Amino acid sequence: MTEPELTRLVECVPNVSEGRRPEVVEEIVAAFAGAAPEVLVLDRSSDSDHNRTVITLMGPGPALVEAAVAGARACARLIDLTSHRGAHPRMGALDVLPFVPFGAVTRLRGGDAPDLDCTDLALRAGRRIAEEAGVPVYLYGAAARHPGWSALPAVRGRGFEALRAGGHAPDFGGPGLHPTAGATAVGAREVLIAFNVVLAGADLDLARRIAAAVRERDGGLPAVRAMGVPVEAGVQVSMNLLDWRVTSPAEAYAAVAALAGRHGARVEASEVVGLAPAGAFEGVDPADLRLHASLDDLLLESRLLQALTTSKENR
Repeated sequence: MTEPELTRLVECVPNVSEGRRPEVVEEIVAAFAGAAPEVLVLDRSSDSDHNRTVITLMGPGPALVEAAVAGARACARLIDLTSHRGAHPRMGALDVLPFVPFGAVTRLRGGDAPDLDCTDLALRAGRRIAEEAGVPVYLYGAAARHPGWSALPAVRGRGFEALRAGGHAPDFGGPGLHPTAGATAVGAREVLIAFNVVLAGADLDLARRIAAAVRERDGGLPAVRAMGVPVEAGVQVSMNLLDWRVTSPAEAYAAVAALAGRHGARVEASEVVGLAPAGAFEGVDPADLRLHASLDDLLLESRLLQALTTSKENR
């Protein structure tokens, strides 16, 4: 890609309800990647406890719309939510599909170029997923059409089973859910960091109390969503940092560690699910956050450079 093309890149982060069958994840990633030659797969992060995979894609807007439709069809074919179990809430096989501004000229919403407008891309992808994959779509974030639906938890509600029993009508498709693939939340949002902290010497009740103490909704840290969940290693405080400039991973880590320490527990490890912008970890030593991965493996910019280099070598 040339320099002008780089400024027009958009990020897309599909969240897929499968993290235990590597061969299925591989087939789904291949469906996203194979939809258009310009689609770059920067990362895939699978978690067996959550039974979920987060995929980070980058490319021009129209190519990502094609990828979204192809990936949705693969998810609907390969994942059956009636037999799916995991710690993470979910409403669909392809659970969440956000478009995120990245390039210098892309925007969350507005502007004269629809291919650079993440809200417009979400609308196009959502309509086509409903029509071509047969999966109903709820719009969220900057693409939301209904008051109160900008926040993803408000759209997802209590998940697939509750929505199947009777929930609000989707924006595209429906009115009922797909019998096995559920529905997909498609939206446009700013950069989000999924950041998990595993605790030692804590039970699920303490993890949930710490999550309540740090999340914004209950008076905790600004721009933080959090929940306590059981994992194979014990328990985890799973967080979404909605604006790392307001609450950074280091600040979220420190708050969780302090609360755990007051109750005789400690932090065992932390992890970033997917990728994060370099600015979020500027001046941070990964060892201080007990991160197992190197920063080069976690940073969006580093992985983009690697993907572009590989793509150029393969031409």
